[in-house]
Amino acid sequence: MKKTIFDAKCRDELLERLGRFSTDSERQWGTMSPAQAMEHLARVLEMGMGIKPMKQILPGKLFSRFFRKEFFGEQPFKKNRPTGPDFIVRDEPEFESTRVRLSDLITEFHKMGETGLDGKVHGFFGPLNGKQWGETQYKHIDHHLRQFGV
Repeated sequence: MKKTIFDAKCRDELLERLGRFSTDSERQWGTMSPAQAMEHLARVLEMGMGIKPMKQILPGKLFSRFFRKEFFGEQPFKKNRPTGPDFIVRDEPEFESTRVRLSDLITEFHKMGETGLDGKVHGFFGPLNGKQWGETQYKHIDHHLRQFGV
């Protein structure tokens, strides 16, 4: 069974790992700083929750079918995959306030549940059901925590 942010144990695991994240966490790949990674994650959760809704971009409409298996599959996300321009963090956010914001968003996302996320639009993959949102957001947060060895 895939891990999902909607499972309380999985949510708690992510929050505990987030609590161990620090400005000194050493990047294993990519270019983001710890604070930028947390801001990136927060922006994606806001998209999923409908706080910052998006429409599916044209490249997603044309090419998402080629990436669905990887995105929705069991395997962790691959390293150094491209990031949509809306989710690239160019400034350096304040670390602790960004961690608190991300923690709050993870908790709120969990509370919304699968039915609260049904049909929300992913900028590349289009409308997802709640199960897909829960599983992919667990994978995404896990990916960036692993990026820093957390």
